[in-house]
Amino acid sequence: MLNKKDQRTRRSRQTRVRIARQRVARLTVFRTNLHIYASVISDDGTSVLASASTVEADVRKELAGDSKVTGKGANVAAATLIGKRIAEKAKAAGIEKVAFDRAGFAYHGRVKALAEAAREAGLQF
Repeated sequence: MLNKKDQRTRRSRQTRVRIARQRVARLTVFRTNLHIYASVISDDGTSVLASASTVEADVRKELAGDSKVTGKGANVAAATLIGKRIAEKAKAAGIEKVAFDRAGFAYHGRVKALAEAAREAGLQF
């Protein structure tokens, strides 16, 4: 019997195999109860080209200043901010097109907010 984490990693493996065949950089998302992380990984999977998370000091300051957010990195507003930041960093690194890797997480809530914010900021996937 698989536990919740094993089920998620099993789903993520299937997605990564499909993305690897596309030969395109991937935008991968990881979320915890306290934070959300996003990375753009090269098409060969060897290097991280851009990353953003709610752990970064300037992001935490920005979230603390927002009255709706109250300094937390585990909500839709924080995920939206990270989506915009990862798109800006990816474009600065010369990446316009990525494959979205939700890492086995449901496309709902924070993961969906991050993806939509990245799309609005000009990242194509």
